[in-house]
Amino acid sequence: MNQAQTVESEGLKPLLRNRNYMLLMGSQLVSNMGEWLYIIALLTLVGLKWQAAPWEITAMTLCMAIPVLIGGPVAGWIGDRYDRKKIMVISDGVRVFILIGVLFAGNLIQIYILLIVKGLMDVLFSPAKSGKIKEIVDPKHIDQAVTISSSIEQLSKIIGPSLGGLLLALFGIQLCFIIDAGAFVVSALFLLGVPGRKQLKKGLTGESPNEGRSGHDGRKKSFFKEIGEGVQLIYGIPLLLGGVVTICAVVLVLQMADSQIVTLFRLIPNVSEDLLGYCISASGLGTLIAAMFVRKLSWSTLAKMGIGAAAAGLVFAVCAVVVVTEMPHLLQSVVLFGSFFLAGAGGGFVLVPFQMLLMKRTPEHMTSRVFGTVNSLTSGAAIIGPTLGGALVTGLGPVPTYIVAGLGTAAVGGVLLLFKGRIERKDEASATGNGVHRVPETSTM
Repeated sequence: MNQAQTVESEGLKPLLRNRNYMLLMGSQLVSNMGEWLYIIALLTLVGLKWQAAPWEITAMTLCMAIPVLIGGPVAGWIGDRYDRKKIMVISDGVRVFILIGVLFAGNLIQIYILLIVKGLMDVLFSPAKSGKIKEIVDPKHIDQAVTISSSIEQLSKIIGPSLGGLLLALFGIQLCFIIDAGAFVVSALFLLGVPGRKQLKKGLTGESPNEGRSGHDGRKKSFFKEIGEGVQLIYGIPLLLGGVVTICAVVLVLQMADSQIVTLFRLIPNVSEDLLGYCISASGLGTLIAAMFVRKLSWSTLAKMGIGAAAAGLVFAVCAVVVVTEMPHLLQSVVLFGSFFLAGAGGGFVLVPFQMLLMKRTPEHMTSRVFGTVNSLTSGAAIIGPTLGGALVTGLGPVPTYIVAGLGTAAVGGVLLLFKGRIERKDEASATGNGVHRVPETSTM
């Protein structure tokens, strides 16, 4: 075993021995797998059994996304102010009843209402989980903790759809919703073993237990001021601001393409019905592998994000060309599979380093608010992207749309690489001006 492998192994041991973290990751794994089963079962119920129109399926997507867009900052404030464990357990419990409710839904209006309520529970859970990781993991192990959490998400993306299809075939739609409800029960049981709110100690974090709720003069802060502190923190740290702008731009442009992937694949003569699923799994596999190895690179965070965005964008543009190029069907499928794998890896280079940066640079008592704000911003980009994608496909067609989206993503990465030095210098100057000593990120670029 070489020195790098020894350091990696020693870095993982404390996390594997951290019972609270392992319980939290167990909860995430079960709920993530259940989420994919839920999505597959719901699309089968509404799209195939009820024969919903395309705009009705789009409305379902909006019902899932809008609660995150609107409720992200408020959910973050709740996660910072109250016991994160209780928030997650309550969220899991409510989602159990929502999934049981889907079994008795008789029309799309009822489904929309249930999706909105479930979206509100989802938006409560996510920033609370991020804040809980910050609570229970030693700061020097945060990178490994984020890597494992991101890997679980991508592993679920790879296995979840296939498992969902298998369970649907074996047990039918109704039982799948019951199994999914059971997954959230198991998730809540894992969380019951995690300790409640961690009491902040003055001197250890530089904050008093009540700071973040009261100003320096002892007066209680207003609700809106507390929510706005997440935005202020991001705006005040140039490295975070650059990362947030980049990831929102990447999500916006890639969603233009992702939302129209079916229209692109329709252009392939005699296309296999399984090709789309394989390509989506390849994307998840690429992101998973990137999540496992990106931390080992000595490049700076912005360099990783810029290269990842540029690579993902160029690969997506290539996909559009491959679809309309005459070549043997098997070769075409292999090239598309490989392209989606590389695009997923590029996405991993954008997402995982940013999550590590966000976790390390955010104070524990503000973690949920910052993650809630970022979730809200990226959800806004995820809503706008498909709308722009639909308009471009209607006006230009799927191939030009994919080329535009791909080159747009690559351009975002290029701009970040161009300005990364200036952003990093401004970030260091900002830290020095605030009396904070910060070791610059290692970078060979």
